Parts: sequence; C-alpha cells; structure tokens
Amino acid sequence: MITIANRLKTVEEYYFSSKLREVRELIAQGKPIVNMGIGSPDLQPSKLVTQAIQNAMFDDVSHQYQSYQGLPELRQEMANFYKNNFQVDLNFNNEILPLMGSKEGIMHISLAFLNEGDEVLIPNPGYPTYTSVTNLVGAKPIFYDLIAENNWEPDFEYLEKTDLTKVKLMWVNYPHMPTGTSGSLHLFEKLVAFTKKNQILLVNDNPYSFVLNDNPISILQIKGAKEVALELNSLSKTYNMAGWRVGMVSGNSKYIDAILKVKSNMDSGMFYGIQKGAIEALKLDKSWFDEQNEIYHKRRKLVFQLADKLKCTYDKNSVGLFVWAKLPIGITNSEDFVDELLYEKDLFITPGTIFGNNGESYVRFSLCISEEKIKEVLSRILIEEQIHL
Repeated sequence: MITIANRLKTVEEYYFSSKLREVRELIAQGKPIVNMGIGSPDLQPSKLVTQAIQNAMFDDVSHQYQSYQGLPELRQEMANFYKNNFQVDLNFNNEILPLMGSKEGIMHISLAFLNEGDEVLIPNPGYPTYTSVTNLVGAKPIFYDLIAENNWEPDFEYLEKTDLTKVKLMWVNYPHMPTGTSGSLHLFEKLVAFTKKNQILLVNDNPYSFVLNDNPISILQIKGAKEVALELNSLSKTYNMAGWRVGMVSGNSKYIDAILKVKSNMDSGMFYGIQKGAIEALKLDKSWFDEQNEIYHKRRKLVFQLADKLKCTYDKNSVGLFVWAKLPIGITNSEDFVDELLYEKDLFITPGTIFGNNGESYVRFSLCISEEKIKEVLSRILIEEQIHL
C-alpha cells in the first residue's frame, strides 16, 4: 500500500465536503432539507455575460491554450474595476493577475512567499482555507483573535506584544466572512502600518465588497499599501459566477511576478470563453449591484425573522452574503445546535466552529437561497410552535 504524503496529515477534509454528503443522503431518503449552509450564489449572471461566452465559442482562438496572465483586455477591465469602484490605479500589465478563483490565489501566494517554518497570522474566526493551505506548505498558523467586543477587528496592542520574528504573512478579510463586519479605511491604515513596521506581507481577501455594502473599500486605497499588501478579489459573489472560477490578485509588480512563477507551473491558462464573459461582467455598472442587493435585502429580512424564531441574536448592520448569529442564551455548542436543526427541522446552517474556536456559540445563515425556501422554513417553525401551544 502506497502511503500518502505527510502534509495531508496536517489537514482534514473540508467541512462542507463531508457534511454536504450527509445532507445529500438525507435528501435521498426523502427528507425535505433546506440548505442554508453554503455561500454559492443561486442567482444568474447577467445575460450579457452568458451571451459573451456563447459568442466566444466561434472565435478562432477559443479552444487554444491561453496566456498564464490572461487576456490583456481582461486585465484592463480588472484595472478599470478597481479604478471605478475603489479609485485605485493599477497597471494592467504587471499589477494584476487573473486567477481561477481567489481560493486558488491563497495557495499561489502561500507557495510564492512562505518557507517551511515561517509563521502566518490567521484570523479566528476566519476562512478555514487560510489554515489548511498554511499547513500544506509547511508553515505554521498563528491565530489572532477577533471578538464581538472589538467589532471583530484585530487587537493591535496585543499583536505588538507578540513575538513576530518568524511571521511572514498576515491574512485579513474585510468585509469579513463569516461575521459580516465591513471593516474601514481606518482599520486598513492600521493594518498597513502594523505590517510595514514588522515586515509582514499583508493579504486582504476581498470577495464580498459589493454584497449588501454601501461603502465598498480596498486595502490598496491606503497610501503605501502596495509596499506590503496584496488584495484578492473574485467575480464569484458579486457577479454570480462562482462556478466559472474567476478571481484576481492585485498589488506590487514584484509580488505579482512571484505569484506568476507559481501559477505558470500549475495551470495552462483560463479558458478563453470564461475570460470573455468575465470582461462583460466587469463592465456592468452600479445598477447591477443595486438589483442584486434588492434581492438580498428581502432575503436577509426573512433570515432575521428566522433567527428571531430560533432565539438567535445578530448585527443588523452586517454586510455580505451571510447572517452571523449568536446562539440563544444558555446554548453554547454550535455543532449540536446545527445538527438538531438538521435532524428535527430539516434545516442545514453552518456551525461557527468551522471558522475557529471563536466561532463557538455562533452559527451562519446563507442568503444564497430563495425567499420561498426561507418562508417555507419559517412556516415549519410556526406550525411547530402552534402544535406545542
């Protein structure tokens, strides 16, 4: 029997990979499960986007290998996107690199900058992939606490007292997933100053800027940010193109060159038609976001009602595709709470613990589900309440 690589001993199967298998099995048994766990947009891309990929099928170069850097016109539209939405000037030739989703960028950045034994500052709670990729490349995760009492922002006074001599990279994610905290330019200024002082590469993972958020910001808006910061972005959430796998990393050309060295050894370029569709998506104006957010506003109101019924509390000012909610008083085990809902009420939501131990006593509701389905869950709970009266 051939043994697996030691690096796989440092990671577990992604929670949703295993849990969704269980959910599918319950559905196969006839259970009417409503899945509010995962953040995969159920809405459609613009018709202009799907038309572009259809038209691209007939271009002479459509089915050839593509440039590792993507089409020049795609990079130009990505630069325009940053200019129009964040007032950030980027050189489309060397400060932007298209990616097959921003999740790919987490691995590429880690491979490009981390040596075995380097340390990485990772938010707790935060996206689990930051930790798993750090482990896979042989670096060491150093978790920094985010707590509600500090508005889910880093405690810089505590961090400054920490031994940072081996820290090479710091992951941040604002608007924050899973808590929905929007972040601010003031916070970004403090992050840039902190990482510059301590010679740490700062990476802001920024895929939720335009979802239920009236003030989209980029860390690259901060003066001097390009010296120490990169930003990941994605078309998955903002343009309903999650399965298309289109993202980007932006920043200093020397950092981008390092990432390109990794990327060019791992793929053979993004499919031409997808790039053409992405170009059209990036051309969409503010009305696109307004239309999407009108739908998400309605869904979020219903999820707030659902959270109220479950006696959970939440921040009405949060942004993004999720509602992060604290469990009822006296209940602290997130996974038990989630399993009870799954088995007794046919509802699947996400336990906060998969994002770190600071997620204990919290759960996450996804807005990637129709109003009708949310109303269906509310009706079930209302009927049960009436039965128990």
